[in-house]
Amino acid sequence: MAKPNYQFEKRQRELQKKQKKVEKAQRKAQAESAEPSRPVDSPIENETPPA
Repeated sequence: MAKPNYQFEKRQRELQKKQKKVEKAQRKAQAESAEPSRPVDSPIENETPPA
């Protein structure tokens, strides 16, 4: 019976974790770019309207 290659298994798990982390970062970047923090036409909360 062949003995298990633990180093290979560990490396595969590390690669999966890294890939998942990259995908999560990409989704987060897309979400941030899809919704702007404040629309251009809306007034700033502390800004007083022109008199």
